[in-house]
Amino acid sequence: MQEPVNNRSGLGLLSYLWNEWFSTFSILILLLLTLIIGTGDMIHGQMLRLGERLYGDEKIGMQYSFLRAEPKQPSCDRNLDIDKLVKEKMQQEASDPDAAFFGLTPEADVRASFVSAQTDCEQKYAFYDKSMKHMEDHPSIRTYRSMETGFFWILKWGSEHRVLILILMVVIAAITASLKMHHIGLRPARTKLDFKVYNVAMVLGNALLSFSVISQYRSVQNSGVESTLETIGVYWLWMILFTVLTVISLYKLFRTPEAAEEGGNFGLALLSIPLYAFMAIVTGIAFTFFMDYPMGQGIYLGLLTEFSNIFLNLALFIWAGMLLTQTRVMDLFLAILRPWNLAPETLTWIILIGAAIPTAYTGASGIFVVAAGAIIYKEVWNSGARRQYALAVSAMSGSLGVVLRPCLLVILISMLDSRHVTSDELFDHGIYVFWLTAFIFLGVSLFLAENKFRINSPKVAVPGMLRAFLPVIPYILIVAVVIGFYKFGLDTQMDEFTAPVILPIMLLAFILFDKLFGNKLPIPENPNKALALEHEKNSEYLREHGDTAETKRGFRSAIRFATSESVGHIGALIILMALSASVGGLIERSEIVTMVPTHLGSILVTLGFMALLLAMIGMTTDPFGAVILVAATIAPVAFDNGIHPIHFWMIVLVAFEFGYVTPPVALNHLLTRLSVGDAEVAAADAEAKAKYTSFYYRYERWILPIVVLFSALMIVTYAPYLFNLFDWYSAK
Repeated sequence: MQEPVNNRSGLGLLSYLWNEWFSTFSILILLLLTLIIGTGDMIHGQMLRLGERLYGDEKIGMQYSFLRAEPKQPSCDRNLDIDKLVKEKMQQEASDPDAAFFGLTPEADVRASFVSAQTDCEQKYAFYDKSMKHMEDHPSIRTYRSMETGFFWILKWGSEHRVLILILMVVIAAITASLKMHHIGLRPARTKLDFKVYNVAMVLGNALLSFSVISQYRSVQNSGVESTLETIGVYWLWMILFTVLTVISLYKLFRTPEAAEEGGNFGLALLSIPLYAFMAIVTGIAFTFFMDYPMGQGIYLGLLTEFSNIFLNLALFIWAGMLLTQTRVMDLFLAILRPWNLAPETLTWIILIGAAIPTAYTGASGIFVVAAGAIIYKEVWNSGARRQYALAVSAMSGSLGVVLRPCLLVILISMLDSRHVTSDELFDHGIYVFWLTAFIFLGVSLFLAENKFRINSPKVAVPGMLRAFLPVIPYILIVAVVIGFYKFGLDTQMDEFTAPVILPIMLLAFILFDKLFGNKLPIPENPNKALALEHEKNSEYLREHGDTAETKRGFRSAIRFATSESVGHIGALIILMALSASVGGLIERSEIVTMVPTHLGSILVTLGFMALLLAMIGMTTDPFGAVILVAATIAPVAFDNGIHPIHFWMIVLVAFEFGYVTPPVALNHLLTRLSVGDAEVAAADAEAKAKYTSFYYRYERWILPIVVLFSALMIVTYAPYLFNLFDWYSAK
């Protein structure tokens, strides 16, 4: 709980104002600006069409495009004395020796040129007079023109400064994540030793990054190459960011939280260090002291600017995910399933299939885990599942959708490897991987279930299902209205390119509807209410969130809360991706990949080796940074060894998802913990150890996702080659 402002002073007050007000407001402005830029072309195109319909006139040949700037009166003379001008021109030529040598211009030609000039001048005056009269007849055109050209100026400025917007967003969000200690690590800092080790690593990592970006800036300044104002601004923002982060970490090093526990274990304390700090230390030391390349980290941070559109869309997706938590949508759709009283395994399978769609639309599995993992955890646990099983499902909730349209990760792959694959090809084949993984999960879950099957009679379930469906209808209509507005109003389809800007608009409409009419359409009562109440007594998370606290907030408070949550996630995830790119650059520059033989002898050996290598990359890095690394270093080796490009990238996607649920990092588990809270995860572990002697049930949240995704990885790796699926290897 936040401390009241009047109890704060000095740096504490400054931190509060930054975290709770400045950063939230600033990121909201930048996100809205990104939305305007993203929809700007669509809106501006419609504004031009509307201007043409309102102010164009085919009968007199007047178009709105002619009037987007104030007509200027021609400077030519429309009343020329042609006879006088012809006489002067002929006299001038007669007195010119060069003209006499080449021959005098015939008088008829001279006269024709002046007549043509007079005609052109008259046409200009005629157009000017017609334009001014048309504007007098339509006095509102100037007002409309000011709106249209003003919007175009914002759009043009934003389009030209996307990189600056992204870096400014990262600077604000990363500072906020550091102040809140929101960066992603293997375990939270609890003891005083944990906090000391955490902050020492942060000081060292950020200091190395500061030194790198300053070295890069000096190198550019000394190179003599002229840089644009925006480029200089980006360098300064990086320098400000990492210098400020170093100062914050240094301050926190000497201000251990009062709530920190005494003692601690150094080995466990190392696990509390944020992943990005580990990456910064390793790459900083390697680049600076072993490669004599101190600007290396700064240069590879440039990949963030190279793909600024992708990362701005990622920020919008994160915001959309946090907006989702402020709606009743997930609860309402889950309420449709509750009357069937399905066994946890069957219910979970349906939930995972449904969750694949928002996962695909939120760009990557981790974002959906952060946004909806806690809601899914609550629903699965309240259906009678084990806590460990519910945590496993939450960690996997985003894994199935990364191969479906319009996943941002697939778009990035198609951009990086456009010579070999297209996004359409990857999405078309990804659907097979999706259903394969879904049925493997169902089979493994049922095989390991304590109670195999449970379902209510249709006589009981169907009426309850229909009642639960009624509150969902308005949300379906909102979706139809928003998509219809873009399709018919802005002539834009909802696809992988437009989804990042359409989804936040849709979710804002959901929140507005919830706040205005949500109490008139209550969520149907949970048939497992008694079990849910019992769980609420024993769960810190459910005690805080069991009554859907988001419904208690007003519209503005909900937007502010969602944006505030987004700030930390944007800062933590994008800075982690930036450092992952630096790790990829270190691997690329160290030429480790060149040690892999160009030809491994057998394509089966190559496939297995690639799957293992990609899984290891997925275990230690984030998806976007990992894809950039793989496209630059590993993909060419795979193609040289005869692996079909589509097959290779399907292996990449499944291997990464396997890596994200597998130690040592297990990113999706870290994000699940972030979503449901450390106390809930600790309680689940303690409960499993107290109730079960079986190794599997004690560590189910780790084992189940690993078994499912490892099985899927093996099938995706070998089946297309062994059975020549899709004729990929017909020529081999």
